[in-house]
Amino acid sequence: MKPPVQFWFDFSSPYSYIASEWIEALAARHGRTVQWQAILLGVTFQAAELRSPVSYPIKREYSLRDFARSARFEGVPFRQPEPFPIPTQNAARVFWWLADTRGMDAAAAWARAGLRAFFTRSVALDDAAALKRLAAESGLDADEAERVWNNPAWKDRLKRANEAAVATGVFGAPFFVVDGEPFWGNDRKAQIERWLAQGPF
Repeated sequence: MKPPVQFWFDFSSPYSYIASEWIEALAARHGRTVQWQAILLGVTFQAAELRSPVSYPIKREYSLRDFARSARFEGVPFRQPEPFPIPTQNAARVFWWLADTRGMDAAAAWARAGLRAFFTRSVALDDAAALKRLAAESGLDADEAERVWNNPAWKDRLKRANEAAVATGVFGAPFFVVDGEPFWGNDRKAQIERWLAQGPF
């Protein structure tokens, strides 16, 4: 078995959403699976002494335009949510609970549901009631999901995932590692495809 493609994402990252819609198919074309990793961009930004591009007035308008254009280019639906960005630690804690107790398929399904909900329907993932409704829509017990995101054990699990991401060199999202080679950004798709097809170049 070839090693999986490592895929770090944040539920509030538009480029993570777009990449989440192509990474599974791309990996499958080359006999790979995907290891999804939910993180908080704020942690990686702090470690790298960076800020979100939308926090800079000179970059914000361009970034918002590019989010929508990149989604159109990839052929995925997109609606710019407001407010944006939002804290997504609760959705990420549910992800790790699913990953550790039900497996990667269940966690990835939750990730796709959360990303699509935020970036196509503006579902407020930082609102407890909205997140519980999304959990129910996704076939989860909404009350159990709420207990999970308030549980210190799952808070610590996300903290450890963030620390591991920083230790790996992750400084943004989406971030991929293929056979030890790092790729940052939704726009690295063609390079990842070639690497998977041909190996190092």
